[in-house]
Amino acid sequence: MEFIIISGLSGAGKSSAAAFLEDLGFYCVDNMPVALITNFAGLCMAGAGTGKYGRVALVTDIRGGQTFDELFQALDGLQEMHLDYQLLFIEAADEDIVRRYKETRHTHPLTRQGYSLPEAVKLERLALEPVRRRASHILNSTGLNLSKFRGELLRLFGMGALEESMTVSVTSFGFKYGIPIDADLVFDVRFLPNPYYIAELKECTGLEEAVRAFLFGYRQTTEFMRHLEELFAFLLPQYVEEGKSSLVIAVGCTGGHHRSVAVAHALTEFIRQKGYRVEETHRDISR
Repeated sequence: MEFIIISGLSGAGKSSAAAFLEDLGFYCVDNMPVALITNFAGLCMAGAGTGKYGRVALVTDIRGGQTFDELFQALDGLQEMHLDYQLLFIEAADEDIVRRYKETRHTHPLTRQGYSLPEAVKLERLALEPVRRRASHILNSTGLNLSKFRGELLRLFGMGALEESMTVSVTSFGFKYGIPIDADLVFDVRFLPNPYYIAELKECTGLEEAVRAFLFGYRQTTEFMRHLEELFAFLLPQYVEEGKSSLVIAVGCTGGHHRSVAVAHALTEFIRQKGYRVEETHRDISR
């Protein structure tokens, strides 16, 4: 079981880290009271066999003015339970944190005690230093956009092959019914020979071998697929490196029955062979 405890400075990105880990299949809990960590871990260990709690991440918020005995006792308790946890400490430069609070208009927890925002940030950093020293990983989010931040998390925890961190969805569609609104990339294959005008293929779909044999018997289809595969062999690792968790590729022809279906199916197989998690759908195949 993977068990990650996320702590660090307010405004540094703890909740964003939990949200990204949730996208990767972690069961995440935000703002977990320190006193409940060991009990929660025990419940997760008991349910790990079901697959639901195989990956767990929780955010715990402890700040200045408190002792850290309770947190450290919880960490020691996890070791006694033979749970191989990781403590991720997220921080950022004072200037970055102050700017983020100014932009979001959220209130730093310590400003409620009468401190100015810069003073609150400095006090919290000082108070959290004992936790920082116990951290398995320290992530500084200064200057990182969300994509780079997600990429750093991905590299830190090495969650299987990098390809598995992104889900690719390939869908075929018919232009006469509109472009899918969630598409990241759209390809128009209406330039390919149309099986619709072949009597014995008209009522078939691009999932049937006869249609695929017809389409891929033309040089322009095989040339197009070669270029398309080269493009995605280059693009997909770039999206993974950027921290993208999902990519929707839409392939369209006139009605969404023949050409787009066959090309989307072939592209799906290529992406699957590259090791990516890929889903295949055909939006308009039954229209």
